[in-house]
Parts: sequence; structure tokens; C-alpha cells
Amino acid sequence: MSSNDCKESLSIRQATPSDVGVILELIHAIADYEKLSHQVTANEDTLRDSLFGPHPAAEVCLASWQGVVVGYAVFFHHFSTFEGQRGLYLEDIFIQPDFRGKGIGKALLRHLARLALERDCARFEWLVLDWNQPAMDFYRGLGAEILDDWKLCRMTASSIQKLAHSED
Repeated sequence: MSSNDCKESLSIRQATPSDVGVILELIHAIADYEKLSHQVTANEDTLRDSLFGPHPAAEVCLASWQGVVVGYAVFFHHFSTFEGQRGLYLEDIFIQPDFRGKGIGKALLRHLARLALERDCARFEWLVLDWNQPAMDFYRGLGAEILDDWKLCRMTASSIQKLAHSED
């Protein structure tokens, strides 16, 4: 397939409130791929409020192939104290398996890189699961550095509550 065929078949756009259903479908698809379906508690109401309510927590870009939504990227801004500037943080990127290898993932990342430049972001960052070697190879091929010296720290609702209500 030539790059012109890809350009004619692919479109990327910002999601709107009417896309909440398809966003939730893609969330379930990535969770299934990552074998984490049991962790999904999002529903259309929480997504509508979190993404399109008065204080949106994140943005979503949808990738369509020949008019059918086949992938997405969820992202938000974070802040680098060292740079003194905001950055773009990619929470999720997912392309339906039948549509991989068509340049859709690269096009989504290119779209986000352009947004990062437009928004004067000092960094564009994301995490990748340590078992997902195809993704790591893909990201390295785009010029991303995979940092080995940083580890993710996470607190879930019960841990947050425990810490917030502790006195000592």
C-alpha cells in the first residue's frame, strides 16, 4: 500500500461526546489485549463526565480507516519541574489487531507529536508494558527512548483513602 492510499483511507480527529460508546469499546479492547479486562470500571457516564464535562481530565483522538473507527489515543498534559514546561502524556494508544501494519499507530503518534509542538510541550511520554516487545521495538523505531531506571508507583482507591485518612 502506498502512503497516498494510507492518507486516503485514514483520518484522525478529536473525539466528541457522541463518541463515548466507541471510546468505551476501545478501552475494553485494549484491556482485553493486555489481559486486564477485570480492571475496567469505566462506563459511558464516567467517560462523558471525565472527558467532556466541565473539567476534562484527558483528550481522545480517534483513528478511522475508511470511515470506521479502528483505534484511539488518550492523552493529557503533565508538568516537568526540570523543564519548567508542560508535557504531553499518552495514557493509551490502541489499534484494533486487524488494522495493524497500515501506519495507523505511527500516524496517531505523529498527530500527537504535532500537538505537543503546537502546545509548546517539552516532553512527550508514555509507558509500555515490559512484555510488549513489539510495541517497544515500534517506539524505538520512531526515536523513543525506553527508560529502565524509572518505576511506576501506583495507589488505588483503597490505598489513597488509607493514606488520606492516616494521622501518623
